[in-house]
Amino acid sequence: MGTLERAIMEALWRQPGGLFAQDLAERLESRPATTTVLTVLVRLTKKGMVSRRRIGRAHLYEAAVAKDAVVAEAMRAALEEAGDVALAVQRFVGVVPPEVATALRDALEARDD
Repeated sequence: MGTLERAIMEALWRQPGGLFAQDLAERLESRPATTTVLTVLVRLTKKGMVSRRRIGRAHLYEAAVAKDAVVAEAMRAALEEAGDVALAVQRFVGVVPPEVATALRDALEARDD
């Protein structure tokens, strides 16, 4: 995802009830034009990451995917790009805090069950 796409998704994840494009534009630190936000929202909708429903003359936009699912996919894609997956995972495990290592261990054990 690009920077603006990521910022929009972060805002939508923080507001599970959804946001209108104008409200979303006002919440973003970069203060993009509402038309720019609408363009990105259309792109995110086509990607299946955002859903919209008409309310009056406007659309209410909501995140259609959970943040953890997007993060997991980014991690999978990064590993796919790594070349030497074993080395990349080893380096990753070497730099994460203990609670992340514990979460990884727990997830692997749950997967084996």
